[in-house]
Amino acid sequence: MNAPNYCALTDFDRANTARHVRDIVFTAIAHDPEQAALIVFDAECPLAGVLADAYALALPKAHLIQVETVGNEVVMDAFAALPVGSLVVLVQSTHFRLDAYRLRVQLFNQGLKVIEHVHLARMVDEQARLYIDSLAYDPVYYRGTGLALKVKMDAAPSARVVSHGGDVLCFDSALESAKMNIGDYRAMNNVGGQFPIGEVFTEAQDLTAVHGRAKVFVFGDTTFHCNWPEQAITLVIEAGRVVAVENSTPHFDDVLSKIREVEGDVWVRELGLGMNRAFSETRRVSDIGTFERMCGIHLSLGAKHGSYNKPQFKRKDTRFHIDVFIESTAVYMGDDLIFSDGHWQV
Repeated sequence: MNAPNYCALTDFDRANTARHVRDIVFTAIAHDPEQAALIVFDAECPLAGVLADAYALALPKAHLIQVETVGNEVVMDAFAALPVGSLVVLVQSTHFRLDAYRLRVQLFNQGLKVIEHVHLARMVDEQARLYIDSLAYDPVYYRGTGLALKVKMDAAPSARVVSHGGDVLCFDSALESAKMNIGDYRAMNNVGGQFPIGEVFTEAQDLTAVHGRAKVFVFGDTTFHCNWPEQAITLVIEAGRVVAVENSTPHFDDVLSKIREVEGDVWVRELGLGMNRAFSETRRVSDIGTFERMCGIHLSLGAKHGSYNKPQFKRKDTRFHIDVFIESTAVYMGDDLIFSDGHWQV
């Protein structure tokens, strides 16, 4: 495949990308190379070009479409022509706007497997290399540790997240049945999703049983980028809502203000356990949807959480799901320590 000469990423980076992509395609997705595949990509940033090349190498029989060179109807017609079980790879510097309907959902409904990469232009230079590292697929780690975390979460009568300095956020409630994003689709209706992967998440069955304090070292801002305050922001949470903030910043105040303007209270919903070891408090990327997989703890602020229904919320009235990442020294499920020193202990 002809592509611009992206000098920011080396041959070593390209080799790493090619190796990780092969593992995604043939181990995580379990794609049969005899089945049809379609790669839709752009060449608007270096990382997109390197990824598109890697998928073309892994899938030499795939049909390739460079999205900038054709009309939307050409791409949509190519999707429609694919037989059930085919693989679609979407490599996007921003996010393709090909149809009013959510594209990945539409492709799943057609019986297609999907690998999606979005907002790649937000990751340049060293961030691009971290993104490449995050694509490494270790099935023993993701499937073994991921399932072990789910088992712990599903059985726990409560949970605690301990921040630097000893602040504790308590979930004095059993948790909802945890959902996994671990690259194991064998028992799932839909095969694939957005990469990189690595997360097990839940929320309190009783949201009002969440209380305490938690230190935030990064949050998603109003442009869906990671915002890194100079010092950690402390959330004070009572009855499942943020009632006070210490060491806040104008950007974080703006986030909270927008939530309150629409939803009234700032609810704490998701308890996310990130598993991707390419990302940490010091190994950072700018895209919040990518950094969400960071090995550690994140919460969501706002009433929106599509995976769990709660009687106090009508879905049409919930708009915000803002990820915030916690400086975590320890996490407990009941009395069991499951996270310390930046590693899962299961």
